[in-house]
Amino acid sequence: MRHIIQAASATLLALALLFTGCSEDTGSLGVYPTQDAISSSDGTFDVLSTSVANNNVPASSTACYLGKVIDPETDKAITATFATQFHTFENYTFPDRANIITTTEGLLCQSIEIRLFIKDTFGDRNNPMKVEVWPLSWNEDKMLKESQKLYTDTDLRQFADMDGSPIATKVFTATDYILTQAQRSSNYSDNVRIVLDPKIGDAIIQKYYDDPANFRDSYSFIRNVCPGFLFQTVGGIGTMLHLEVCTMNIEFMYKDNDGNTVSANCRFAATPEVIQSTQFESSDLSALIEKMNSEESDATMLKTPAGICTELILPINDIYRGHENDSISRASITLTRFNNQDPDAKNEDYALGIPQNLLLVRKQNIRSFFDNHQVSDSRQSFTTDFQPTYNSYSFANIGNLIAYCIHEKKTGMMATGMTEEDWEKKHPDWNHVMLIPVAITTTKDAYDIVSEVSVNQDMSLCSTKLVRGTKANPIKMQVIFSRYAK
Repeated sequence: MRHIIQAASATLLALALLFTGCSEDTGSLGVYPTQDAISSSDGTFDVLSTSVANNNVPASSTACYLGKVIDPETDKAITATFATQFHTFENYTFPDRANIITTTEGLLCQSIEIRLFIKDTFGDRNNPMKVEVWPLSWNEDKMLKESQKLYTDTDLRQFADMDGSPIATKVFTATDYILTQAQRSSNYSDNVRIVLDPKIGDAIIQKYYDDPANFRDSYSFIRNVCPGFLFQTVGGIGTMLHLEVCTMNIEFMYKDNDGNTVSANCRFAATPEVIQSTQFESSDLSALIEKMNSEESDATMLKTPAGICTELILPINDIYRGHENDSISRASITLTRFNNQDPDAKNEDYALGIPQNLLLVRKQNIRSFFDNHQVSDSRQSFTTDFQPTYNSYSFANIGNLIAYCIHEKKTGMMATGMTEEDWEKKHPDWNHVMLIPVAITTTKDAYDIVSEVSVNQDMSLCSTKLVRGTKANPIKMQVIFSRYAK
């Protein structure tokens, strides 16, 4: 009981000291002092938009496509051809040469095949398509190298040895009806199987016995063993495959230490460590772009894989006029999507998808952003996703971008002594940004914080229209300003 009374006395004493130590003005608790008071204001500003060509898209990524379809918006064909190299594990080994069991033809390889595993299909899964396989070149002046800048309009045939005949041809459908329904439903992934001549596999294995260092790493493997293959669509129309992975499987047989006959399969896969690239051949989109930018048009377009993106002109001068000493707390913009109103778009197999992620990046930074494999920095680049509930894309706060652009202009004017008019003439795109459909890869840490790992241009077949910003009917940007009281 005595301890309880002592504790209560201590508590009362602490409370007394607390109230004695405080000033009589308790109204300022949690509020900035008068000299640091912040006032805020807001404004709405007009954003203009237009459609521009986006046909020079970086194509060196893990997304590969194969096939030929008719673009329902242009009635023109889009053809996809891809090239790939193969990765090998470091210091890959084979059994002793003396233990290899050769075929009746004296070959080290029993069989060799390529598997193209399908992630998704656009168009008719039952439509017959024909592909040719060509070897990529060994020649140093034609070899597909790591330093090569590859885009969707790069002619990949320049890297292949296409004299003579292809090393393989294959007629396929996205659904393999050679297998039974039961076989396709039990741990099965749709794929295209292409059988190669066993002599090709024999030459690959022989390279190991010539010098095991040829299999030391992927760099050595590509230059000394197998430079890769080109897959070219040459027949059929109506199907486009999005490939998840490509593998090369070589089967051989050998005697183990106990004298038993063992059948082995070595697999080499196309992975991010090696080059994979898709070339798209499509019709000229200039007529469609011209139509989208006509006075009658109320929409801009986002079209992939290599097609059309939307350009925005940000009203940065208007935003800062009268707010030269203010800070931008928030600048938000919402881009509303038009629903598909095409009466012919009834077949879901041929319905173009909606871009799920958008990158907003300064126009002058597009090439460096993708060439340098950057991710959004919330300063000169931002990403967002499609919001189906509101049928729109929203960028909640691009205030840092606006502040960066105005700082860049002021700094440039001071450094050069130019007038505002002259500086803007020399830098016409200083306040222009582009909206580009992208594919985003993310990771999550132990605290569930999501970070972007990669941001690549979307290579899938997507298209949508956005409400266009014109002088008569501009897109609205909401801006909140903050100012410290003097």
